[in-house]
Amino acid sequence: MRHATQTPAPPTGENRRDRAPAPRAAGARRAPARRSGQWAAWAFLAPVVVYLLAFYVYPLYRNVDLSLRNYTVRSFVQGDAPFTGLANYAKVVRDATFGPALWHTVVFTVVSLAFQFSIGLALAVFFSRNFRLSATLRALFLVPWLLPLIVSSSTWSWMLNSESGVVNAVLAALGIDPVNWLTSPDWSLWSVTIANIWIGIPFNLVVLYSGLQAIPAHIHEAAALDGAGGWQRFWRVTFPLLRPVSAITLLLGLVYTLKVFDIIWIMTKGGPSDASTTLATWSYRLGFGNLLPSFGPGAAVGNLLIVIALVFGLVYIRAQRRQGAA
Repeated sequence: MRHATQTPAPPTGENRRDRAPAPRAAGARRAPARRSGQWAAWAFLAPVVVYLLAFYVYPLYRNVDLSLRNYTVRSFVQGDAPFTGLANYAKVVRDATFGPALWHTVVFTVVSLAFQFSIGLALAVFFSRNFRLSATLRALFLVPWLLPLIVSSSTWSWMLNSESGVVNAVLAALGIDPVNWLTSPDWSLWSVTIANIWIGIPFNLVVLYSGLQAIPAHIHEAAALDGAGGWQRFWRVTFPLLRPVSAITLLLGLVYTLKVFDIIWIMTKGGPSDASTTLATWSYRLGFGNLLPSFGPGAAVGNLLIVIALVFGLVYIRAQRRQGAA
């Protein structure tokens, strides 16, 4: 007995019209979900945007505005300072304090970075070898970083005091004449630099130690099997692999050191005779350290520091892009 197979009839125009809106309905359901996700993303992003606008963009705008106008105490309150363009910058550059302050800033920054990075790297390599009390000693090295800067600076001021300081007491016990660390033009800049080095070593130690831990152990083992000594393994293997971490460490240290103010101000106030004055302390003294503050020149000096830090930041970004392209 033959069974006839019945093929389904093609959909009529009415059926096609009934089925056509289905994709549109699905797309319409997805659109509100997508919009709600976008609103949620903006809701999470809004606090960050508000924070950046309130604490970064607006202060930077006000600082630029201060540097381009002739502000006095009265005009600062009333907001009617006349526009002077780049006159404040020209006044700052022609000032007799600018050259020494710039040189002190360079010396203070370069010497601090060199010793902070070198000592921090040496300590990071030392602590990368796991031994007893390693974690405890690392925690103790973090103490200078955790202390408030006013405490650290005051402690160094007491230690380097010419008459009752611990350092001069040790020198006297060794038969060495005392040194006027904070009151001598020859020593004041080096005194604040030493204090800043001590405070900045823990940051370099933590960051570089983390970078060393990220280097696979089998690379060092392979280098040792090839006959490389300890110094060769460090210079030819460890240090090149640590280069990205070293670059960001130096950049952050540079930005931080350029704006160091509290350490110098507490220890020497930039003296004696401007012997330890940097751009940061000079900017503060112009804007707030006088009975008749010079808001415009003080803001101009601060903006010069921002430009210097920005230039080094752009150099770092360009170097990273070249390294990524290579």
